[in-house]
Amino acid sequence: MANKLNSQLFVSRLSSYTTNEHLKRLFSRFGVVTEARLVKDPRTQRPKGFGFVTYESEVEAQKALKAMNGRIVDGRLIFVEVAKTEKPGGDATSQ
Repeated sequence: MANKLNSQLFVSRLSSYTTNEHLKRLFSRFGVVTEARLVKDPRTQRPKGFGFVTYESEVEAQKALKAMNGRIVDGRLIFVEVAKTEKPGGDATSQ
């Protein structure tokens, strides 16, 4: 049985100059982005080079994943994949 694609994507290898706004702009051409969030170092507040983009629908997320995975953005080759969600009390690998 195939896993159902969710509407949140994990984006890695982003430039340290990427902002939340830039990330949202980059991905909004594929649909309505409800959240674009970079993960930051708690001490320095500098981006760690990865983040999450959430779409209103799974179809929009799938379009973005196909179009953006393996693209060069700000001189960096980025990777996009479906975000793994962990269920409470379980590990991320159990589906």
